Amino acid sequence: MPAPELPPPRSSVPEAAARFGAHVLAAAAARAHDITAATGGPPDAVSVPEPPAVSVPAPAALPVPLPAPAAALGTAESGAPAADTRLERLLRGPSGLGTAGLRLVLREAPPTPPTPTSPSAPLPTSLLSPLLPPPHASAETLAEAAAVDTAEGTPVPGLYYHPVPEPDPVRVEEVSRRIKAWAVDEVSLFPDDWEEEFDGFSVGRYMVACHPDAPTVDHLMLATRLMVAENAVDDCYCEDHGGSPIGLGERLLLAHTALDPLYTTAEYQPQWADSLHADAPRRAYRSAMEYFVRAAGASQADRLRHDMARLHLGYLAEAAWSQEGRVPEVWEYLAMRQFNNFRPCPTITDTVGGYELPADLHARPDMQKVIALAGNATTIVNDLYSYMKELDSPGHHLNLPVVIAEREGLSERDAYLKSVEVHNDLMRDFEAQAAALAEACPAPQVLRFLRGVAAWVDGNHYWHRTNTFRYRLPDFW
Repeated sequence: MPAPELPPPRSSVPEAAARFGAHVLAAAAARAHDITAATGGPPDAVSVPEPPAVSVPAPAALPVPLPAPAAALGTAESGAPAADTRLERLLRGPSGLGTAGLRLVLREAPPTPPTPTSPSAPLPTSLLSPLLPPPHASAETLAEAAAVDTAEGTPVPGLYYHPVPEPDPVRVEEVSRRIKAWAVDEVSLFPDDWEEEFDGFSVGRYMVACHPDAPTVDHLMLATRLMVAENAVDDCYCEDHGGSPIGLGERLLLAHTALDPLYTTAEYQPQWADSLHADAPRRAYRSAMEYFVRAAGASQADRLRHDMARLHLGYLAEAAWSQEGRVPEVWEYLAMRQFNNFRPCPTITDTVGGYELPADLHARPDMQKVIALAGNATTIVNDLYSYMKELDSPGHHLNLPVVIAEREGLSERDAYLKSVEVHNDLMRDFEAQAAALAEACPAPQVLRFLRGVAAWVDGNHYWHRTNTFRYRLPDFW
């Protein structure tokens, strides 16, 4: 079989201007690109065509990130000790000098911006306000915000999070239909007896909630295929469906060549090309990346490859601890989770949004810190919501509550509550760093990208909270 032909690399963006002002002006004219045509059909290397795009109206306005915090203010169980300082502190929220803006209250809603005529249209500078510390809000505003987030599922009590509107059901249905057709017909992702689990993952609802500014369903599918492929690698190589730490490095390396292609001699190229069809994870990686490369700029594709390598490195660290039978120190676990986390997902928010954050702006150390904090916070969300699921699974699964309990000698309950505090600290750091970056670099693409990352963080929590097929909370309250 001939090697799958990846599309020729497309020029990412012109060289950045030396001065920031010239950079922003040049970006408005030269950097953004419309990817609708690129995503309208499947790659030539895929034999089954993508169903034609269903006409779905784009969202009425770009998402306004970091809306009102509405963390559930649940109460402790009646049988809990009266003096439970950790739980009380979580439910009370932050205190001390400079924390008034972090209380679990709503900010006033900023004016809704008009929908831009193109993905690169400049955004009003007033949209910087959602990234700044929130003012206090009235009881009426709090009640209105609570009504926004009415889906099933119980949030972790004391968790700092922001509610999101219910994702567009028309888009959810169409993304769900398309992703299942891709999984079954294009990449033969799972056997029939895994179908219920695939449906229960609710990936369509997940991606629509995380990318509210995606112009079309085709754009949403770029993220959805990658999300499903990443989970196939995790499940089949590392976790539930035959995964093992033994030999994981080899499997991940060979799968990574589906994202970052091998360039070798004519004698050996066909053998590598055949290997990309050898198992479901590699088939999924190959196909999802081909779609993505056709739509993304060269720097966007390369940034994704880099973050996927980070992800695979995190998998290997966790596998090493499993083979050694070792529970890492808490800081070591958190270091691993900065790699084995959701980072590849928010890092592509501009591609899914139909525009491009210039490479030099994405590479800024303060932008990288914002993206890392977003990935860290969302991954601890996963640790908290999947806690019971992992306890019920065979083997010894590492998550933050388990590591804190074993390393710091805390009860399961206190370790879980401390993990909530860790998440909340990461979330507030993420918001503070995003606000500082928006003020320091108010380029339109930067502001839009920060809103996209914030929307991904909020949508990720929404999916974990509402996915009662997969998750249930411990009885600690």
